[in-house]
Amino acid sequence: MKELKRYQEQAIKQLITASKMFFETDNNETIVFQSPTGSGKTFMMTNYISEIIRDTQLNLCFLWVSIGSGNLHVQSYNSVKKNISSLVDCSLLEEDFFGKRKKINKNEIVFLNWEKIRQKDGITGQYTNNVMKDKDDINFIEVLENTRNNDTKIILIIDESHKSSNTIRARELRDEIIKPFLTIEMSATPVLTSDMQMKVTVDPNKVIEEGMIKKEIIINKDISSISNDDIFSQNLILESAYQKRLYLKKMYEKQKANINPLVLIQLPNSDAGEIKKKAVLDFLESKNINIDSGKIGIWLTEDKMNIESEELTKNDSKVEFLLFKQAVDTGWDCPRAQILVKFRESNSIIFEIQTVGRILRMPEAKHYDCDDLNIAYVYTNIKSIEIKKEVYNPNIIKSICSKRIENYENIKLRSYYKNRVDFGDITSEYTMFFERAFCRFFKIDYKDNEIPNYKESLKKLMQNGIKTNYDEMDTILNNIELETNNIDSGMVVSEDSVVYMKLSPDDLDIKYNKILLKNIGNFSPSRSISKLKTAILYVFRKYLNMKPADGGITLIQNLIVRNEEIFEKILSLALDEYKSFHEKDIELKNPGRYNDDWEILTSKNYNPETNVEIKSKLSIYQPLYLPCDNNGKVDELELKFIEYLEENNEFIKWFWKNGDEHMESNFGIRKENGSTFQPDFIISFVDGSIGIFDTKAIGFNENDNISKSNALYKYVSDERFKGKNIVGGLVVYTSQGFRYFSESQYKSYNESPESWMDFDDFFKKI
Repeated sequence: MKELKRYQEQAIKQLITASKMFFETDNNETIVFQSPTGSGKTFMMTNYISEIIRDTQLNLCFLWVSIGSGNLHVQSYNSVKKNISSLVDCSLLEEDFFGKRKKINKNEIVFLNWEKIRQKDGITGQYTNNVMKDKDDINFIEVLENTRNNDTKIILIIDESHKSSNTIRARELRDEIIKPFLTIEMSATPVLTSDMQMKVTVDPNKVIEEGMIKKEIIINKDISSISNDDIFSQNLILESAYQKRLYLKKMYEKQKANINPLVLIQLPNSDAGEIKKKAVLDFLESKNINIDSGKIGIWLTEDKMNIESEELTKNDSKVEFLLFKQAVDTGWDCPRAQILVKFRESNSIIFEIQTVGRILRMPEAKHYDCDDLNIAYVYTNIKSIEIKKEVYNPNIIKSICSKRIENYENIKLRSYYKNRVDFGDITSEYTMFFERAFCRFFKIDYKDNEIPNYKESLKKLMQNGIKTNYDEMDTILNNIELETNNIDSGMVVSEDSVVYMKLSPDDLDIKYNKILLKNIGNFSPSRSISKLKTAILYVFRKYLNMKPADGGITLIQNLIVRNEEIFEKILSLALDEYKSFHEKDIELKNPGRYNDDWEILTSKNYNPETNVEIKSKLSIYQPLYLPCDNNGKVDELELKFIEYLEENNEFIKWFWKNGDEHMESNFGIRKENGSTFQPDFIISFVDGSIGIFDTKAIGFNENDNISKSNALYKYVSDERFKGKNIVGGLVVYTSQGFRYFSESQYKSYNESPESWMDFDDFFKKI
């Protein structure tokens, strides 16, 4: 059973909150669910359906509509059915609604293809699909009407809604035929309209951080290493893709991952497609890979493929190359696909996320120690490439390349890299921390293997303020009369005007869960709550002999809810101590690693929409590209520092601007908490020293500055002790110019400006 990632849990929670808000209106409202390709939209929607059914008393059913040609709705049906709650039934429209069914049942999902049901005869204006036509048996339009009349509310889910869900025909079908209670449109790139009432968005960076999709897509990586005057362009890109696949296969083997990377080869739709198909097969034949080897898949039409789709998508499938035209489109899921070859159809092409979405997924939903495996590769012989600006997921497709200057001498720095770790769930070890916090608060002797004295424990609870009058839990107003002429001036209802009532089991459970939810910090709620409940049951049984059976759980819940303030203190104390343990445990399991021979790569790829070229003579990479905002502006402080370095070029051989991406190719320093700090600049000075500097705005993020300054000081000290000629520190810009801090104990510039040295004085020492 797949487990939800943290960003998925948060998205589901937001969808449920938005849905409940709209349930009050009954106005056919729309929620737009925007989530990146590869983020698991189908899996999230599956869990949303399971939870909304459990969480509401309404009679609900669902229409899951797939946009576009083909059988994406069948793929969705199979995926949802595999993961959905047992409370939910799944049906396919074309199999279950041919005149036999009169309505859609409560808690049922019907999967259908949008294009098939919306087609009408151009002359008569009648629907052409059998399930929609007027006929002797009941048609699907009547099924929908019967469903609504049965007081079952329809939630319409439109998959890949960006394609054609807002055409006139589609709106007519939705608003006049389906008439949903609520519509959820989900897409990586939705078409926004003014009448959309609510939007739930998943941050692409969260999806990348949790290892679901590739970190970046690089176009024509290392192609120059193969290029020569005697090779045709189409063979050049095929050879590059072939060699990259062999390399990736070896890297997976080193990771002990049983994954056979797949190359997707897109053929032109025109008559040239057959010519290219023959050229590709001839190329593969020259590599001793023929059509009968089982290593080549061919998928040129929607319903015709020479190999079973299930076999093709397995991580260890023996298929190495898949030739296709337009069949592999939105929704097809093959996580081992990592390389895309695209032949020229015209002189230029716009690359979009939808185009390369098939190679974005990670085969095991995690990133690997080798960053080359966390990258998708596109090889194309197109003369000019335009990268469509991806507002939603910028900087992922990288088509321009900057190269390291030739007179670079190896610097062999010690670089640190650590995969980002999701703290995820509270584990079973929490019980020990809750038990100790419980005993410490109530001054109960901690018993490891001995049976405690139950009466003595209860006595100590009461001595420390515990209330045991469980019935006085809920209050309601009693015989209140309000005079309407005094309403505007306000009135106060005293405690004499309420009566005390016992909470219902449902209300008690809700209150109890709210207390626990408030005390899990940033840990994942859905699976962490159960660990808190287990810890509480264990401690109350051990020290107070309260057993879950015979009403014990109700007693425990009453005790905690009635004494909420006390138990929140205990839960908070337990969580703080558990977090400290958990962080150390995470550090042990994922300590990060050092590369003692780290070097600046010979080249780096950039996205032209999110980076701009800056003129620089000293940059190790030529040309120099810096990240920019939507208006093309770069970080002013970094740009000013670069200009300052250029003005002092007599002291500098070159400088390198470190990357912002969390990747092993960028330079990293270990912070005290085990995370990676990537300083902004590495500078090679004419005296042979190497400088590591990080630019900071005065007065911002001082806590972060402390950890970075301390980490950088320790790094420089350690490396100098080993004989390395390393200098460095944090850098700020003041009215007197640039100043830097390189002492052992960080002091902010505002706190102690005299501790920050003038950078001009630094140059004088060289």
